[in-house]
Amino acid sequence: MSTAEWEALPESVKTFMTALGSREFDRALATFASDAVVTDDGRDHAGTDEIRAWLATAVTEYTYTAEFAGASTTTGGVDVGQHLEGDFPGGVVDLNYRFTVDGAVIRRLVIEP
Repeated sequence: MSTAEWEALPESVKTFMTALGSREFDRALATFASDAVVTDDGRDHAGTDEIRAWLATAVTEYTYTAEFAGASTTTGGVDVGQHLEGDFPGGVVDLNYRFTVDGAVIRRLVIEP
């Protein structure tokens, strides 16, 4: 595992994180493979339709700010840390986004504290 700066992250990961932060869920969705799986809050969202529904909720449910808190690369992908503050329960959380990347697309994303 090695530490990575924002600029060194795969393009699909940077695009997803930027699109999520700016609430552009169609742009975020375009970074995933058609059979990708996202796990958030312990629930799996598989395939384009389920990920689209998850994104639509995730980007509109709460108002928050997000700050890049670092990243590391693994043999299977990239882990990105993010600090969020907003109107969600608790108001502050540090999340880890674990990406499995295959070429130019994201195959798997696990979001957890």
